[in-house]
Amino acid sequence: MSLERDTNPWGTDPDDAIDAEMTAIESSLDRLFTRDPAYWRTGQKKDSLERLEKAQARMAALKLRVLATAGDIAEETGAKDASAWMRAELLVDKAVARSQIKLAASVAKYDLVAAGLAEGVVSQDKARVITKALDKIETNPVASVEDLALAEKLLVDYATHLTANELRIVAKRILREVDPVRFEDAEAKALLAEEERAQQKTALRVWDNHDGTIGFDGVLPVSMGMRFKRLVEAYAQPRKQQLVGKGAPLPPWERLMGQGFARLLETVDPATLPRHGGDATTINVVISLEELRKDLGVATLGYDETNGTTISAAEARRMACNATIIPWVLGSDGQVLDAGRDSRFFQPIQRKAMRLQQNCCQAEGCDMPPEWCDAHHLEPWAAGGKTDLKDGALLCPHHHRLAHNPAYVHERLPDGTIRFTRRP
Repeated sequence: MSLERDTNPWGTDPDDAIDAEMTAIESSLDRLFTRDPAYWRTGQKKDSLERLEKAQARMAALKLRVLATAGDIAEETGAKDASAWMRAELLVDKAVARSQIKLAASVAKYDLVAAGLAEGVVSQDKARVITKALDKIETNPVASVEDLALAEKLLVDYATHLTANELRIVAKRILREVDPVRFEDAEAKALLAEEERAQQKTALRVWDNHDGTIGFDGVLPVSMGMRFKRLVEAYAQPRKQQLVGKGAPLPPWERLMGQGFARLLETVDPATLPRHGGDATTINVVISLEELRKDLGVATLGYDETNGTTISAAEARRMACNATIIPWVLGSDGQVLDAGRDSRFFQPIQRKAMRLQQNCCQAEGCDMPPEWCDAHHLEPWAAGGKTDLKDGALLCPHHHRLAHNPAYVHERLPDGTIRFTRRP
């Protein structure tokens, strides 16, 4: 790809022509913005979106051509480099600016990629995928110049009918398409190395947002990550199906996945967890006698009331149905008045019996299937309730929260269903 400045045989300043062309682009955009798409025909919208997608790729190509020769800007302005000038003058984050300049340098090396961008058939995202793959091939001691050229041709062709994510998958095995005999073993070795690096990158970070939520993010190897995704989806999907069946509007998928993840954590059998600090993994709840007597009491997760996380007493009671809870009741002077016992769970055979007896959530009017319900103590376990079938009721997560919410009262009706009523 040639990046030389155009010459003007008429002797006029070529900058005037560039300014005129840029002004023409801006004027065209100004005119288009005066036309409200709400009044466009469907065919016009489809045609416009296709052409805008192509135009966006071409604009990106033009910007990359300029960035590839932008070193003189830093020299003229005294900036450390072109990315520093972009940060100061264009308010582009420096990391983003550097990424764009790096892409511009990469595209300048590969004529077919540059041509695909200029024609609008290769988007900027696809160009980044292709150039990363080609840069890796360029440093591969087994690959030749001919291999690199053929890989570029194949990837640009793939870019015309694949998304950027699909192209990324193809790019990982492109050398195998170039020469299956030579690169099959090399690909397998590269995959093993990638998996080893993934193990080293595995991480999980958890923090308290101090607004009633816990934040977390992390990185997993792809094999474990896909397993995690499928497990969470298994808990999120039934909620979606229930809402669809009732004709209710669907919440964002991220919220369904978050609720599914929470449900996954709540259904982990503590008996299968490793021992921690000499005991099976438990949650300690510290609560004062005064708070325990309140309808709207508060409790602390953990031993330390100063550094622990505060939750409502109602949430602690709800958790006691699904997690191993040890309540610690303190007097006004901090003395331990009572140390509770591990909560007893409904055993698997009891849950099966409850599913046979109660084929859905027992809340009046709710039909959440039993597989997605909690086994709830009608007589609170913390108040001496027994873990037996007579005292157990299946409740979906929503109604289980209501059962422990002091703003609601509930009663068991003659037919066995449970009616919830908001306190006046």
